[in-house]
Amino acid sequence: MNKKDLNELRKNFSGASDLFTLNHVVSAFVDAEKNVKCIKSDAFHNIPTEECDCYMETLRRVLAGTLGKGLLEYEFPNEAYEETGVQHILYEALNSRLADESAVNIMLDQIVKNMDYVSTYAVLIGHCTYTVFNKTRNDEINPYDSVEYSFLVTAICPVEVRIDGLIYNEDDNAIEKKSAYDRIVAEIPTDGFLYPTFTGRGPDVNHVLYSARKPKELNISIIENVLGCKFVCTANQEKDSFHTLLEDVVAEELSYAVITDVNEKLQSIAEEYKNDADLPSVDDIQMRDILLDSGVSEEKAEKVQNLYREITKEKPLSVCNITENKTILTTEGITVQIAKDATNKVRTQCINGRRYLLIDIDEPQIKVNGMNVTLQEMPDIFADDTEEELQDEGQA
Repeated sequence: MNKKDLNELRKNFSGASDLFTLNHVVSAFVDAEKNVKCIKSDAFHNIPTEECDCYMETLRRVLAGTLGKGLLEYEFPNEAYEETGVQHILYEALNSRLADESAVNIMLDQIVKNMDYVSTYAVLIGHCTYTVFNKTRNDEINPYDSVEYSFLVTAICPVEVRIDGLIYNEDDNAIEKKSAYDRIVAEIPTDGFLYPTFTGRGPDVNHVLYSARKPKELNISIIENVLGCKFVCTANQEKDSFHTLLEDVVAEELSYAVITDVNEKLQSIAEEYKNDADLPSVDDIQMRDILLDSGVSEEKAEKVQNLYREITKEKPLSVCNITENKTILTTEGITVQIAKDATNKVRTQCINGRRYLLIDIDEPQIKVNGMNVTLQEMPDIFADDTEEELQDEGQA
């Protein structure tokens, strides 16, 4: 599933689209002891309008996020389509359009028994159809040729227990303490998944798309235990692996200039392919060339290339997962944040044995704690230093 397919599905996941229909919704409440307290199953057209809007918005949010970060596609293992396998369970619920009570209960059982969750939660499952018009050779929509993409979208929503303090009681016309509990199902799911994926403008029953609201807090139990897929690594883990590789191998050659130059080259790749359907990635050869062009020695660059290939196991890292939108310099008591178009205004130098962070400032004024400060012209404190003494420190 690529960005183009995802954007097409997102665009049409709406009651306002003539091509999209939310047909059936199943909802269940699960307590902290994994007990399913209630299950509700309704055709969407039978649900009151105000509830319809909530279901539509919550299920639509499962598709929010960025591919490769909060949205991760997984392939089912071969055994998943066995009779008790996860893929078979989902496929049966899909084919029944959530109308088969037994198929729905088996799917819910797969979720509840195998998912780790810290509190009570609600499971919302929607069966949807999207009419896909095929395209001509000229990449134009053919209004007379269409297929139906049928899919399930599942949202895991925390249930918040609220006890309000003082309330206004209209019946008694008085302000008093509220004694009842409200269990509010959050409209923004923490996790969810889409099955089957929408790939090449059609269903791919061998893949599932896992969704996490917070990419840094993936629920691995859903990926491995509920969906039965092999968890690889998160976007943050990809970035951490990349940083560790540079620190360990490039080591003493790793400078402010090298780090910012590598990041700028990766940003250029991301910009060049931003309109492509597939996420751009960097293979081991590209990584070696980027390092060489950034001033890293051939020996270090080739060592990084070999280890990079081994770490990624022939699956290159996504560019979006290893680039930074800004550069942050930190030392004890000081943090400097630099926009991507200003990295060339900052340099590190060693002058007369002392290390300095130098920042070129174009304007005569800067802001300190939000207040304008005018920079006063001072005597050149480095006037006696020769050009040879102004050496690039090499490390931020």
